[in-house]
Amino acid sequence: MSDVVITVRGEHETRITPERAIAHLTIRAEGPERGAVVERMAALTEPVRDDLAARKAAGTVPEWTSQRVSVWSERPWNNEGKRLAPVHYASVDFSVTFTDFTVLSWWAGEVAEREGVQFGWIEWLLTPETRAQTEKDVATQAVGVAVARAEAYAGALGLANVTALEIADVGLLTRQEQSPAPAPRMMMAKAAYAADAGGAPAVQLQPEDIVVSAAVEARFVAR
Repeated sequence: MSDVVITVRGEHETRITPERAIAHLTIRAEGPERGAVVERMAALTEPVRDDLAARKAAGTVPEWTSQRVSVWSERPWNNEGKRLAPVHYASVDFSVTFTDFTVLSWWAGEVAEREGVQFGWIEWLLTPETRAQTEKDVATQAVGVAVARAEAYAGALGLANVTALEIADVGLLTRQEQSPAPAPRMMMAKAAYAADAGGAPAVQLQPEDIVVSAAVEARFVAR
Protein backbone atom coordinates (compact mmCIF):
# COMPACT_ATOMS: atom_id res chain seq x y z
CA MET A 1 0.00 0.00 0.00
CA SER A 2 1.29 3.48 -0.85
CA ASP A 3 1.66 6.24 1.70
CA VAL A 4 -1.58 7.48 3.21
CA VAL A 5 -2.12 11.01 4.51
CA ILE A 6 -4.21 11.11 7.69
CA THR A 7 -5.73 14.31 9.04
CA VAL A 8 -7.16 14.25 12.54
CA ARG A 9 -8.27 16.50 15.34
CA GLY A 10 -7.26 16.18 18.97
CA GLU A 11 -9.04 17.73 21.96
CA HIS A 12 -8.54 17.74 25.67
CA GLU A 13 -10.30 19.46 28.55
CA THR A 14 -9.59 19.77 32.25
CA ARG A 15 -11.32 21.39 35.18
CA ILE A 16 -9.46 23.13 37.95
CA THR A 17 -10.53 24.76 41.20
CA PRO A 18 -10.34 28.59 41.15
CA GLU A 19 -7.51 30.20 43.09
CA ARG A 20 -8.64 33.82 43.01
CA ALA A 21 -11.93 35.70 43.05
CA ILE A 22 -12.68 39.23 41.90
CA ALA A 23 -15.81 40.72 43.39
CA HIS A 24 -17.53 43.57 41.53
CA LEU A 25 -19.85 46.02 43.22
CA THR A 26 -21.35 49.43 42.58
CA ILE A 27 -22.18 52.16 45.07
CA ARG A 28 -24.93 54.46 43.86
CA ALA A 29 -26.79 57.54 45.08
CA GLU A 30 -29.61 59.56 43.56
CA GLY A 31 -31.66 62.64 44.35
CA PRO A 32 -33.07 65.95 43.10
CA GLU A 33 -29.94 68.02 43.83
CA ARG A 34 -26.73 67.28 41.99
CA GLY A 35 -24.42 68.57 44.71
CA ALA A 36 -26.20 66.67 47.43
CA VAL A 37 -26.06 63.48 45.39
CA VAL A 38 -22.30 63.78 44.91
CA GLU A 39 -21.83 64.42 48.62
CA ARG A 40 -24.02 61.44 49.46
CA MET A 41 -21.99 59.33 47.05
CA ALA A 42 -18.79 60.31 48.82
CA ALA A 43 -20.28 59.54 52.22
CA LEU A 44 -21.41 56.06 51.11
CA THR A 45 -18.09 55.31 49.45
CA GLU A 46 -15.73 56.40 52.22
CA PRO A 47 -16.37 53.53 54.68
CA VAL A 48 -16.02 50.97 51.89
CA ARG A 49 -12.69 52.47 50.81
CA ASP A 50 -11.45 52.59 54.40
CA ASP A 51 -12.44 48.97 54.98
CA LEU A 52 -10.69 47.78 51.81
CA ALA A 53 -7.57 49.78 52.61
CA ALA A 54 -7.46 48.17 56.07
CA ARG A 55 -7.96 44.70 54.61
CA LYS A 56 -5.18 45.25 52.10
CA ALA A 57 -2.84 46.42 54.86
CA ALA A 58 -3.74 43.29 56.83
CA GLY A 59 -3.09 41.08 53.80
CA THR A 60 -6.60 39.64 53.46
CA VAL A 61 -7.25 41.58 50.23
CA PRO A 62 -4.34 41.45 47.75
CA GLU A 63 -5.63 44.36 45.68
CA TRP A 64 -8.65 46.49 44.95
CA THR A 65 -9.51 49.26 42.53
CA SER A 66 -12.26 51.83 42.10
CA GLN A 67 -13.22 54.01 39.17
CA ARG A 68 -13.90 57.71 39.27
CA VAL A 69 -17.39 58.76 40.27
CA SER A 70 -19.82 58.94 37.36
CA VAL A 71 -22.52 61.62 37.56
CA TRP A 72 -25.50 61.97 35.22
CA SER A 73 -29.08 63.24 35.15
CA GLU A 74 -32.37 62.03 33.76
CA ARG A 75 -35.81 63.56 33.48
CA PRO A 76 -38.41 60.83 34.08
CA TRP A 77 -41.95 60.79 32.69
CA ASN A 78 -45.05 60.39 34.81
CA ASN A 79 -48.10 58.28 33.95
CA GLU A 80 -49.67 61.21 32.12
CA GLY A 81 -46.73 61.62 29.75
CA LYS A 82 -45.36 64.72 31.45
CA ARG A 83 -41.65 65.28 32.01
CA LEU A 84 -40.77 65.57 35.67
CA ALA A 85 -37.95 67.41 37.38
CA PRO A 86 -34.44 66.04 36.76
CA VAL A 87 -33.15 63.22 38.93
CA HIS A 88 -29.41 63.18 39.47
CA TYR A 89 -27.36 60.02 39.89
CA ALA A 90 -23.82 59.24 40.98
CA SER A 91 -22.06 55.89 41.07
CA VAL A 92 -18.64 54.33 41.50
CA ASP A 93 -17.55 50.76 40.70
CA PHE A 94 -15.23 48.64 42.82
CA SER A 95 -13.25 45.51 41.95
CA VAL A 96 -11.81 43.56 44.88
CA THR A 97 -9.50 40.54 44.62
CA PHE A 98 -9.58 37.72 47.19
CA THR A 99 -7.52 34.56 47.60
CA ASP A 100 -9.32 33.40 50.75
CA PHE A 101 -12.90 32.57 49.79
CA THR A 102 -14.05 32.40 53.40
CA VAL A 103 -12.96 36.01 53.86
CA LEU A 104 -14.77 36.84 50.62
CA SER A 105 -17.99 35.27 51.91
CA TRP A 106 -17.97 37.29 55.11
CA TRP A 107 -17.01 40.51 53.34
CA ALA A 108 -19.66 40.09 50.65
CA GLY A 109 -22.37 39.51 53.23
CA GLU A 110 -21.29 42.57 55.18
CA VAL A 111 -20.87 45.00 52.30
CA ALA A 112 -24.09 43.92 50.58
CA GLU A 113 -26.05 45.24 53.57
CA ARG A 114 -24.60 48.74 53.27
CA GLU A 115 -26.82 51.49 51.96
CA GLY A 116 -26.37 52.23 48.27
CA VAL A 117 -24.33 49.10 47.54
CA GLN A 118 -25.28 46.93 44.60
CA PHE A 119 -23.31 43.67 44.55
CA GLY A 120 -22.62 42.71 40.96
CA TRP A 121 -20.87 39.41 40.30
CA ILE A 122 -17.79 37.37 41.18
CA GLU A 123 -15.16 36.20 38.71
CA TRP A 124 -13.27 33.02 39.60
CA LEU A 125 -9.72 32.89 38.24
CA LEU A 126 -6.44 31.02 38.28
CA THR A 127 -3.09 32.59 39.06
CA PRO A 128 -1.06 33.43 35.93
CA GLU A 129 1.43 30.67 36.78
CA THR A 130 -1.26 28.01 37.18
CA ARG A 131 -3.07 29.19 34.06
CA ALA A 132 0.10 29.03 31.93
CA GLN A 133 1.06 25.56 33.18
CA THR A 134 -2.48 24.23 32.78
CA GLU A 135 -2.75 25.56 29.23
CA LYS A 136 0.57 23.91 28.40
CA ASP A 137 -0.52 20.58 29.87
CA VAL A 138 -3.89 20.67 28.11
CA ALA A 139 -2.29 21.48 24.75
CA THR A 140 0.14 18.59 25.21
CA GLN A 141 -2.71 16.23 25.95
CA ALA A 142 -4.63 17.42 22.88
CA VAL A 143 -1.62 16.64 20.68
CA GLY A 144 -1.40 13.20 22.28
CA VAL A 145 -5.04 12.55 21.38
CA ALA A 146 -4.34 13.52 17.76
CA VAL A 147 -1.34 11.20 17.58
CA ALA A 148 -3.33 8.31 19.07
CA ARG A 149 -6.12 8.80 16.55
CA ALA A 150 -3.70 8.89 13.64
CA GLU A 151 -2.02 5.69 14.87
CA ALA A 152 -5.42 4.02 15.24
CA TYR A 153 -6.40 4.92 11.69
CA ALA A 154 -3.04 3.75 10.37
CA GLY A 155 -3.32 0.47 12.29
CA ALA A 156 -6.74 -0.16 10.80
CA LEU A 157 -5.13 0.13 7.36
CA GLY A 158 -2.30 -2.21 8.29
CA LEU A 159 0.27 0.56 8.43
CA ALA A 160 2.67 0.82 11.34
CA ASN A 161 4.88 3.86 10.64
CA VAL A 162 3.17 7.20 11.36
CA THR A 163 5.07 10.48 10.85
CA ALA A 164 3.73 13.95 11.62
CA LEU A 165 3.61 16.44 8.75
CA GLU A 166 1.73 19.38 10.26
CA ILE A 167 0.10 20.35 13.52
CA ALA A 168 -1.78 23.57 14.21
CA ASP A 169 -4.59 25.19 16.13
CA VAL A 170 -8.00 24.39 14.72
CA GLY A 171 -8.48 26.04 11.32
CA LEU A 172 -4.80 26.83 10.75
CA LEU A 173 -3.69 23.75 8.80
CA THR A 174 -2.74 24.53 5.20
CA ARG A 175 -5.55 24.39 2.65
CA GLN A 176 -8.17 24.52 5.39
CA GLU A 177 -11.12 26.88 5.04
CA GLN A 178 -12.30 26.81 8.63
CA SER A 179 -12.23 29.92 10.76
CA PRO A 180 -9.23 30.08 13.12
CA ALA A 181 -9.95 29.17 16.73
CA PRO A 182 -7.55 29.75 19.60
CA ALA A 183 -6.18 26.85 21.60
CA PRO A 184 -5.87 26.31 24.44
CA ARG A 185 -8.89 28.17 25.73
CA MET A 186 -9.81 29.02 29.29
CA MET A 187 -13.38 29.62 30.30
CA MET A 188 -13.50 32.07 33.20
CA ALA A 189 -16.05 30.91 35.70
CA LYS A 190 -18.57 33.22 37.32
CA ALA A 191 -20.70 32.55 40.35
CA ALA A 192 -23.95 33.90 41.62
CA TYR A 193 -24.58 34.65 45.25
CA ALA A 194 -27.62 34.43 47.45
CA ALA A 195 -28.43 36.16 50.71
CA ASP A 196 -28.66 33.96 53.77
CA ALA A 197 -31.68 34.64 55.95
CA GLY A 198 -29.82 33.85 59.15
CA GLY A 199 -26.44 32.72 60.33
CA ALA A 200 -23.08 33.32 58.73
CA PRO A 201 -21.63 33.81 56.28
CA ALA A 202 -24.42 36.02 54.94
CA VAL A 203 -23.57 35.22 51.32
CA GLN A 204 -23.51 31.71 49.92
CA LEU A 205 -20.75 31.44 47.33
CA GLN A 206 -20.84 28.63 44.81
CA PRO A 207 -17.67 28.80 42.70
CA GLU A 208 -17.56 26.61 39.62
CA ASP A 209 -14.45 24.88 38.36
CA ILE A 210 -12.61 26.70 35.61
CA VAL A 211 -12.59 24.77 32.33
CA VAL A 212 -9.39 24.85 30.29
CA SER A 213 -9.63 23.24 26.87
CA ALA A 214 -7.47 22.86 23.78
CA ALA A 215 -8.06 21.56 20.26
CA VAL A 216 -5.54 20.93 17.51
CA GLU A 217 -5.56 19.63 13.96
CA ALA A 218 -2.73 17.45 12.71
CA ARG A 219 -1.71 15.84 9.46
CA PHE A 220 0.32 12.61 9.37
CA VAL A 221 1.69 10.30 6.72
CA ALA A 222 1.35 6.58 7.36
CA ARG A 223 3.46 3.93 5.67
